[in-house]
Amino acid sequence: MEVVARREALMKAIEKIENGAQEYRIGNRTVRRADLASLYAELERVDAKLSQLERPSMTAAVLPRRR
Repeated sequence: MEVVARREALMKAIEKIENGAQEYRIGNRTVRRADLASLYAELERVDAKLSQLERPSMTAAVLPRRR
């Protein structure tokens, strides 16, 4: 899954849980979403990956000349 799409999916899941949809029932089955702490940890990991992809892989420093 693309990193941006993965981040959007995580944000939607977090929003649903924060709005009270942590657990729901379908017939006699109960479905429970992932806990919020693990979603935030995964979001942090995905954000780090996205940041790594967006910044250049090499940085050059320009130093002033000595006189």
